[in-house]
Amino acid sequence: MDQGRINAFLAATIGATLDANKAVGTKPIALKCGGEWNVSAHVLIVEDEPNIVESLTFILKREGCLVTAVFDGEAVLETLLVEKPNVVILDVMLPKLNGFEVLKRIKADPALKAIPVMVLTAKGQDKDRKTAEDLGADAFVTKPFANRDLVARVLELAAASAA
Repeated sequence: MDQGRINAFLAATIGATLDANKAVGTKPIALKCGGEWNVSAHVLIVEDEPNIVESLTFILKREGCLVTAVFDGEAVLETLLVEKPNVVILDVMLPKLNGFEVLKRIKADPALKAIPVMVLTAKGQDKDRKTAEDLGADAFVTKPFANRDLVARVLELAAASAA
């Protein structure tokens, strides 16, 4: 993972600024666009692949979402102690703690279980989908994904969580 490359991409490509206090190591990235927080949803991306973080950040920001990203399973649990996103996009194959274990812990925590979790993974086998559903995933999307469909599903989940 190349954090500097992600930061440079976000700043140059989508004109976002990064919260300097949160853009270090596995800390979250918070986007502030156009001098204001214009947020249709706060989305937490949990993904260790920089290209996917870049892609998701770009398409979600374009829809007015505030995006935070962490890059391993332990970091998401730490982040959820201080931030309450409208939706979590969760990869399964993560360093330190896999996505299924993260999902299990989120859904077992009374303070977090209402946050919708979309599992986004290259592991598209039926057993993986069943595991995600059994653990409480609100959506399951396989890589590669259609940008439009993913954004629509994220916004649906966010709207349902706000209702």
